[in-house]
Amino acid sequence: MRKAVDQIRVDLQTGQECRHSRLFFDQKSARLTNLSGVRLLGCRVDTVRQLYRGMVRPQVLALFEESGLVSFAGHQWHAGRVSRDSGYQYKLQNNDLGFVLLLKNFNVKADVIGAHLKIEVSPHAIQSCPPEVLQEWMDRFAQAALECVEANQCAVHLALDVQGWKPPKDLMDRLLCRARTRRSITGINEVFYDGEAVSYGNAQSFLFGSASGMQLAIYNKSLQAYSIDKLDYWQSVWKTMDNPFAPDDDQNYDAKAPVWRVELRFHHSIVQQFADGSACMDTGAMIDSRTYKELAPHLNGLFQYGLESFRLCSSKGVFDAFWSLMRQDVKVSVPGVSLAGRTHYKRHYKTAQGFSGKNIDLFLGNFISLVARGRIGAKKAFAGLRDWECWPLIRDHYAQKGMDERALYKRIKQLLEERIIRWGRAV
Repeated sequence: MRKAVDQIRVDLQTGQECRHSRLFFDQKSARLTNLSGVRLLGCRVDTVRQLYRGMVRPQVLALFEESGLVSFAGHQWHAGRVSRDSGYQYKLQNNDLGFVLLLKNFNVKADVIGAHLKIEVSPHAIQSCPPEVLQEWMDRFAQAALECVEANQCAVHLALDVQGWKPPKDLMDRLLCRARTRRSITGINEVFYDGEAVSYGNAQSFLFGSASGMQLAIYNKSLQAYSIDKLDYWQSVWKTMDNPFAPDDDQNYDAKAPVWRVELRFHHSIVQQFADGSACMDTGAMIDSRTYKELAPHLNGLFQYGLESFRLCSSKGVFDAFWSLMRQDVKVSVPGVSLAGRTHYKRHYKTAQGFSGKNIDLFLGNFISLVARGRIGAKKAFAGLRDWECWPLIRDHYAQKGMDERALYKRIKQLLEERIIRWGRAV
């Protein structure tokens, strides 16, 4: 995608360019947009998922012999099993503290070093303490759960809440991105939000991108919070404005008006690409972050990168007025953290061009055999393959051979049919 430019902000009285004005001028279509009624209710970290590698301690596995309340790391937790879709077998949950611990990777034995722990942190825990304190809590839980423990990257969701703005009707047509996945949900009774069934009535929700990469979600946060009985909490947050970069009049939260959320979600593999490719412009040192604490000063850079990757344009090559407002006025608020200095944010991609791809071809053959044995259809198998973290490498490898995703799906379907007919499902 070619670079787009922001709209010009002009003073209503003088007509001169004014950095803090809410009157935007589209220099290509000569259209004015007045955003004086837009209230920015803060941009915050909504979700943190810290991953760790290590071996699961035997005494921790013993906690799951029976479901219920257990004592772990000096606190009471609810222990139980989780679905295989999560990638883990067990869960320790304490909603009062605001932590969920997912333990024991399904694909790795407990006594083998692997990605055995993911700690998910709730919004109220994130906002209650600075990142270094939150990291200490997570590291302490990881030390209690694993042996030979090491941080293994984190994933974050960055969310801006806003009133006085709602998605335009032609959002799907005007929003530009490289994402292959687009979803619009309008006038429905039920949607799935972050793995949970949520009743939305006649609300709207938009989702761009895949969960294994970078996603943009735009949805009615008031209705979503009400449906999961969290509206009181979020109203208390919205009434306490914590974005020092916004004008004073943005502090006037209106309880009668809907709150829309613009949320950028970064999978841990995307964060790793930033850690490998971004550098300080003064010293040349790479970010090389592995923890939420190390990533925190760079969250605003990630947010700005997301707004560049997902572009709402009013005309060709010109950002929509609201997108320009977000790009120029919104800063991610993190308790006790100042923004990083001059940093060049760039993702480092590992491509399939640097090797022959023999391992991918061998993997595909074994994948077909496993799918046939499991009696899994081609459509479901291909969907699972696309959700895998190594999918971009597989996709790029076959793209080099002139095979797009549709052609690869047809190839897998053909190989699966041949495998079943020649050898049967159970061989």
